[in-house]
Amino acid sequence: MRTFPMFLQMAGRRVVIIGGGEQAAQKTRLILKTEAMVDIWAPALDPELSGLVVEGRITHKTGPITPDTFSDTALVFIASGCPGIDMALHALAKAGGATVNVVDQPRLCDAITPSIVDRDPVVVAIGTEGTAPVLARQIKTKLEEALEPRLGDLAALAGRMRGAAAARLGPRARRDLWRWVFNDTPRQLFSGGAEREAAKLIKTAIETGDFGATKGGSVSLVGAGPGAKDLITLRGVQRLQEADVIYYDRLLDPEILELARRDAERIYVGKSPGCHSWPQEKITQTLVAAAKRGQRVVRLKCGDPGVFARSTEETDALKASDIPFEIVPGVTAACAAAASVGQSLTERGNIDTLVLTTGHRQSGFTVPDAIKDIKPGTCVALYMAVGAAPQIVAHLQTCHPDVPFDVHVVAKAQRKGQIVLNCPLGDLAHTLLVHDIAGESMLFVRWPFGVQTSNDAGTRALATL
Repeated sequence: MRTFPMFLQMAGRRVVIIGGGEQAAQKTRLILKTEAMVDIWAPALDPELSGLVVEGRITHKTGPITPDTFSDTALVFIASGCPGIDMALHALAKAGGATVNVVDQPRLCDAITPSIVDRDPVVVAIGTEGTAPVLARQIKTKLEEALEPRLGDLAALAGRMRGAAAARLGPRARRDLWRWVFNDTPRQLFSGGAEREAAKLIKTAIETGDFGATKGGSVSLVGAGPGAKDLITLRGVQRLQEADVIYYDRLLDPEILELARRDAERIYVGKSPGCHSWPQEKITQTLVAAAKRGQRVVRLKCGDPGVFARSTEETDALKASDIPFEIVPGVTAACAAAASVGQSLTERGNIDTLVLTTGHRQSGFTVPDAIKDIKPGTCVALYMAVGAAPQIVAHLQTCHPDVPFDVHVVAKAQRKGQIVLNCPLGDLAHTLLVHDIAGESMLFVRWPFGVQTSNDAGTRALATL
């Protein structure tokens, strides 16, 4: 980011606006949404600004402009309408130590005015660092549609009740309370015009502590997908927002953690092929212990928790300790890798069987049974199989010497540095070596119906992903 988004305290602070025309009026309208004191410096004002002076909402000043004009200000907007004059005024304002916005001259701006969605006290600011104001307005339009008009009033009501909630409820219960207020019945009532009923419901919940919140700890096994921030599910994001503690391993895009609550504890458990910073048994025991302390736990796993992620060991331990848990699915690596090359894992008339398997077991690298028993109409997606590539090649060449298998390799699917390779089966080991392909890779072997073998009279049709 070249600019840092921040909300400034404006109550009682001074804002200077230079100019008396429409550009100055636009900035004045914006600042009058705050509690700032506005001084307009211009020889003359347009009718709108003159009316605001008469109403006492702004102060009109004339006379020489010096660096002292800009002293003790929260913000300065320069909108004289003349680029040359604006540049000279910018120099004076900077000499006075001001934070300056020069209209339509981004290179002279210390602060850039965002597009704003106003549900006071809920305010959403959208900025593009001056590069795409049209895009910012499009985003603003979508947010205006998504946030109901009375949402700010509900937020203000919650603000008035925060003290009572803090006096009666613990930190976890307070988080659950406000999650319920903004996700459930109170918000529905409020947006429907039943403000009194909503307020009464919230007050009763604070007094009784009863609002349907889950008591005690729980664990969510969340699939982070292949690693790209935008491929985690909405439910996964929600669980990250609710978590007290997050245990994560091999997060392929660190930005995924930015989706979590800022004050959630984050613990790296470092599971990667051949290098386990945390043994699985320790991870499992830690999940159970955290949940028993009453924490809401997220176990963030790459891909899908149900596909080669050792989730069963964790869920068995949670069941044995009577700890509630859920599994939040994620995009598994096979789907992500196939999508990255624009292909389907199945194909009507050609591939009617999809097998997900692994080339690495507890005993080491091996040829999976799915490869040993491969038949026409099958696509085999191999996880953690790079190390087993020589054995897989040898087996297929021995058992099916007439089938012209092609292999697709996708490394770091859907992430920066993604590599997509395609080679004949016999070249697989050399291809992996030349391109330095190690872990975090998917291998695909397909045998479509109707593929002609070297014994067929026709031309050879390669099996492709």
